[in-house]
Amino acid sequence: MFWKKKKIEPAPELSDSNFNAAIQTDKGVLLDFYASWCGPCKVMSPIIDELAEEYKDRVVIAKVNSEINPKLSAFFKIKSIPTLVFIKDQKLIEVINGLVPKPNLQEMIEDLMVYEFEPEDEEE
Repeated sequence: MFWKKKKIEPAPELSDSNFNAAIQTDKGVLLDFYASWCGPCKVMSPIIDELAEEYKDRVVIAKVNSEINPKLSAFFKIKSIPTLVFIKDQKLIEVINGLVPKPNLQEMIEDLMVYEFEPEDEEE
């Protein structure tokens, strides 16, 4: 009658101190900036956890508590939460504020995995 929901491990937490080591990867990175008191963040949290599990071998998906990591919040100029930050090859790709439905996030993550930077014009 009732089904058992698969236990999902929470997405890893990044901090001011371990951030640089965590993004030293050739994978895409999705950061979820949140706060413990934020209602929309509580809605996003299980979605981020599920995505972290689904994409664990292909994308780094992690959470950043904006209240206790002021340096990261300042670096990414976080003005509202939740804020999702997409990074590839240690370069900022996109910043999205607010709730995003899971199917839309999956599409964004798929795009992130294949994102290629345009070659920069070389001045002669």
